[in-house]
Amino acid sequence: MPVVDASQSRYSAVAIVLHWAIAILIVMNLLVGMRLEDLKGMTKFFVLQWHKSYGITVLVLTLARLGWRVFHRPPPFPEHMSAWEKAAARAAHWGFYVLMVALPVTGWMMVSASPTNIPTLLYTTIPWPHIDAIHSLQMTTRKVLEGNLHEVHEYLAWGMTGLLALHVAAALKHQFWNRDTVLWGMVPVGVLKPKPAKET
Repeated sequence: MPVVDASQSRYSAVAIVLHWAIAILIVMNLLVGMRLEDLKGMTKFFVLQWHKSYGITVLVLTLARLGWRVFHRPPPFPEHMSAWEKAAARAAHWGFYVLMVALPVTGWMMVSASPTNIPTLLYTTIPWPHIDAIHSLQMTTRKVLEGNLHEVHEYLAWGMTGLLALHVAAALKHQFWNRDTVLWGMVPVGVLKPKPAKET
């Protein structure tokens, strides 16, 4: 059964580390991805290897976080949150999980389909295989598939960007407007614990 304390207001240390590690990698990868189209030659090859490295790392860490989540429930929502706010928060969280898996997987599929057969070296060192079921397709099929996957990957990246913006806005709202413990529950140290709003 998942471990949960009714009085718990902070996530576990493991959940906090995974959250921030994944968040940093996602932001870095979104910024890197925006520059890829403008790069050429070996510079593009080098940057693309890091883009793929960050993406695969996000995939691995996300699977680890999902595994941790099965046995460790997050803190309960603040009592002041309405039913629709709680539903929206849950939808956003699961939306992140879907995107954190779908983005690297579609990128991996795209690289596997690419007719250029560019190898993947995670962090310029560790070989990462192509998906054989895709890589073994006819070259013309792979070319069409790569184009479609590139478009899907780009749409997913924009979806991640929008969801991140909403997530940050919601966290700031909880910290400075509601003055509750939502953001404090996920920061590495407890320096942001808000003071209760004054009674009027």
